[in-house]
Amino acid sequence: MKTLYLVRHAKSSWDYPDLSDFDRPLSARGERDAPKMGQRLADKSILPGLIFSSPANRAFTTAQVIAKGIGYPLNKIRTQQSIYHASEGTLLKVVQNAECDVKSLMLFGHNPGFTDFACSLSNEDIYNIPTCGIVAIKLDISSWSEVNFGLGQLEFFDYPKKDQ
Repeated sequence: MKTLYLVRHAKSSWDYPDLSDFDRPLSARGERDAPKMGQRLADKSILPGLIFSSPANRAFTTAQVIAKGIGYPLNKIRTQQSIYHASEGTLLKVVQNAECDVKSLMLFGHNPGFTDFACSLSNEDIYNIPTCGIVAIKLDISSWSEVNFGLGQLEFFDYPKKDQ
């Protein structure tokens, strides 16, 4: 049994029109939401075996804040260019290539690919993973190479404004 956590980056700032999409930082709301979601994961005692992040500023910053909140070593976060605005097919390949001995994997990235990927893996109808939203999917597999669409079961779906 494996668990995949898909975390959409926290809310980004549009205050710097000269910055590229890749370089946009978190907004004030994003800076509030990321630690909150890290705490929610910590409260569930979630500590993934491996974290992959898009190298985009907003995704990598979200990964660092949440990793700190759950006690994951910041120097162990791996960036993967292919996650930046990835399609669900690309995300499937990223997951399939994770080390077999990793029991739980956390990815930080972007929509629409993350929402599409979560729906395809779990056969759930998730309309949208909002910024800093987290989808946890259980997979009855022994190796990440076995991951495929339709094999997952939604464990939880949480986001900053849930239960407010």
